[in-house]
Amino acid sequence: MNGQLPPVNITCLVCTLIAQSTHMDTHLHHDHIESHLESSDLLRDVVIGMSDGLTVPFALAAGLSGAVDSSSIVVIAGIAEIAAGSIAMGLGGYLAGKTEQDHYKSEVKREYDEVENLRHKEIEETKEFFANIGLSPALQEQATEEIAKDKDRWVDFMMKYELGLDKPDPKRATKSALNIGISYILGGIIPLSPYFFISDSVEALKISVVATLICLFIFGYFKSKVTGVNPLWGALKVTMIGALAAAAAFGVAKLIEQ
Repeated sequence: MNGQLPPVNITCLVCTLIAQSTHMDTHLHHDHIESHLESSDLLRDVVIGMSDGLTVPFALAAGLSGAVDSSSIVVIAGIAEIAAGSIAMGLGGYLAGKTEQDHYKSEVKREYDEVENLRHKEIEETKEFFANIGLSPALQEQATEEIAKDKDRWVDFMMKYELGLDKPDPKRATKSALNIGISYILGGIIPLSPYFFISDSVEALKISVVATLICLFIFGYFKSKVTGVNPLWGALKVTMIGALAAAAAFGVAKLIEQ
């Protein structure tokens, strides 16, 4: 025995230790533990698009129903709003996705600069990470030395475990725009649909209110269930927000009409 440590497969070692240490904070410079459910990107987009799609056209239709008798006006205005709203929301999702990509690229550039010009500092931060997940000083040295041999792998490691950033999907911005826009359209059609078949706007509003509130309740229930919030309370909250928005729009329209 010469006292040397056996070779270490860094990737397997890190993955195993992190998997066994879910109660630990593996990001550097964090002093508290966070445990939360991260929803998928698709789910987040659908929630954003659908929640606004159900609420905004619903409030618009209710407001117009308080001011006009003909459902055709509500339909025309509603379709215009859904078109404009889906584009605006989709554009917002696209810009958010592009911002995420730009942020990641800027952080990668900064990490490469630090690895090249502040090597000692980065080595200490890497050792700190390994110390936080329970490696002995000897293994900290060996693991850090091994991972620092490959600059690209080292930067990827620091991006993920120092900054907590995963490389974003390059198509994420486009996907987000489409997901949010389509979800907005699907949500907006629900409160508007009765006006296609009933000429009297007030009568159409009655059906729209029932259909939309039911959809808001179901949407709020499943959204809350997936995100870890009390489903019943979440459903009631989403439903109340939609109902208040529609009631306010209808009331304001009636006041202006008088």
